[in-house]
Amino acid sequence: MSGESPLAPILRRRIVQGGPMPLAEYMALCLAHPRHGYYTTRDPLGAGGDFTTAPEISQMFGELLGLWIAQAWVDMGAPRGAVLAELGPGRGTLMADALRAAGRAPGFAEAVSPWLVEISPTLRARQARALEGRGAQWAERVEDLPEGPLLLLANEFFDALPIRQLVRAGGRWRERAVRLDGQGRLVFGLGAVVPWQADEPDGAVVETCPAGEAVAAWIGARLAAQGGAALIVDYGYAARAPGGADTFQAMRGHAYADPLAAPGQADLTAHVDFAALARAAEAAGAAAWPVAGQGLFLEQLGITARAQTLARAAARPAPAGGSRPPTPPPTETGRAAAVTAEDPVEAIVSAHRRLTHPEEMGTLFKVLALTGPGQPRPPGV
Repeated sequence: MSGESPLAPILRRRIVQGGPMPLAEYMALCLAHPRHGYYTTRDPLGAGGDFTTAPEISQMFGELLGLWIAQAWVDMGAPRGAVLAELGPGRGTLMADALRAAGRAPGFAEAVSPWLVEISPTLRARQARALEGRGAQWAERVEDLPEGPLLLLANEFFDALPIRQLVRAGGRWRERAVRLDGQGRLVFGLGAVVPWQADEPDGAVVETCPAGEAVAAWIGARLAAQGGAALIVDYGYAARAPGGADTFQAMRGHAYADPLAAPGQADLTAHVDFAALARAAEAAGAAAWPVAGQGLFLEQLGITARAQTLARAAARPAPAGGSRPPTPPPTETGRAAAVTAEDPVEAIVSAHRRLTHPEEMGTLFKVLALTGPGQPRPPGV
């Protein structure tokens, strides 16, 4: 078909040969196909991409997460040989900001090695530039991370892992799948009957993320065995509502799109079930702390005071005969200024609101903290 994405004919052939494709398989191929997958072929972030994440909005986000990591490290007894890992690290912005802030803790930089879990060659190249001189190393899977106490960050990672959708139809649960219509177009349909134990009315939708729960279980087992702390930040819900909901969506050009229209060329995501992640981590031996809203979490870590400090620095008049010197580090006036406002103070205020306000990211985005058993309660949760 003219004008279709390179991945579309591959998907059609698979459906013709194997029948309707479960949604999880469709999502996995669209995002991670080795030649035509969304994340393997592009940098999706920023004004020229499809979405923007919290670290790209303001340095404040990464700095506060870095201080959270440093405190967790201190609470563990400041062990040497700790692994600081980020899952789905985007452009490396979060890791760079976090390392800069956490490095103020005496001995942290020498005791911790940064690792990035990333499958995209394009993004690895961006990360390498952002983290030049930081000693960063890369892994394709969490299972490939080296041994040692684990300090882990995952911001908007779990929402992009493949989900299953189960639909109640005719008194039975069936797998949602992608099939072909009479003209060979990709459309949604129902696949095999699934032995799911939940008595809900026809039309109910249950989403599960086996891949996400498997990663959470791995993190939980690692924290239980070797100690450490993990911070998961994403959009989603603290507990699944009765009857469930269909949260599967596509983003392209910073707008919602048809998830079947251009496979491999749009970001596919679903809301994260934080309760399911917490159960998986706890079952593996970790401690899961109560889920917090991102806004409240950042406020408890001191984002308002940080924003005020940045705004005062940005508002200082330039010295006579020259431009205002940068407040160290050089991004202190807030990276959002370049894209949201000419006035850097206005940009800082806007970034603070976007990260914390209930009508922005403050409530929809949530935070789950995991620690090794017996460790102190981490800050902010």
